[in-house]
Parts: sequence; C-alpha cells; structure tokens
Amino acid sequence: MKRIFNMSENIKYNGGLTLSMSVTNLDAAIDWYKDVLGFELIYRLDDMGWCEVASAVDKVNVGLSVTEDHSPGGATPTFGVNDIDAAMAVLQSKQVKLDDTGVVTIPGMVKLLTFYDQDGNSLMFYQDLQSDV
Repeated sequence: MKRIFNMSENIKYNGGLTLSMSVTNLDAAIDWYKDVLGFELIYRLDDMGWCEVASAVDKVNVGLSVTEDHSPGGATPTFGVNDIDAAMAVLQSKQVKLDDTGVVTIPGMVKLLTFYDQDGNSLMFYQDLQSDV
C-alpha cells in the first residue's frame, strides 16, 4: 500500500518525533522504560521533572514528565514489532499489565497489543500483516 501525504509547503518536517508521557515518579519511569522496552536515557532535567528516553525507532523519543495531577490518557504511542507474540512474551516475563483483550487481529491487516506502563499510560505494539502477504 503506497502512502500519499499532502503536507503543507510551509512545514518542513525533519523526521523526529517526541511523545510526552505523564508520570508520577521520574526514577521509576526511567527504570520501567529502560528495563521493559529497552529504551535509553538521553538526558534528564530534575529541576523541571523531565527527561527523554530514546526508542529503538530512529528519531522517535519519549519524554517523561512528572505531574502533580497525574491522569493517564491522551494519545497512545504505537510501536511496530516484527513478532507481536514474542514481544508479548517479553512483557509478560516482566509482569507488565496487558489489556484484557490480548492480541487483537484484523485479518490481512494488523495485530495489536495494548499494555500499560507503571503509571497506567497505555502503549501499543503492532505487527503489520500486510507485509506478510
């Protein structure tokens, strides 16, 4: 499937993306994202309660922000994986909370798995089934 983008002539994107996630404890959040997802700490600003961790996807980072009125929700970062069942096994081995629906399959299109970080923020993995056809 070829994707066609109608981007504004005025906006020149550089391919980078930083997703901001609200957390209650910066140290615990950094440990979770490093241990569970294999992300690496880029930098942290303790006086601002902020850090960024690098994902395995080039130029895609997750910003972790300590907030007093933590309320999980908003956008759900969805990361592509080669084998969703293997990725789920890794999450289960680390006792990560998975959504009750488990792996959802849209035949011929995609497999999806929703899971939650230590603060209840939702994240997803997807496995593209169209490339398997």
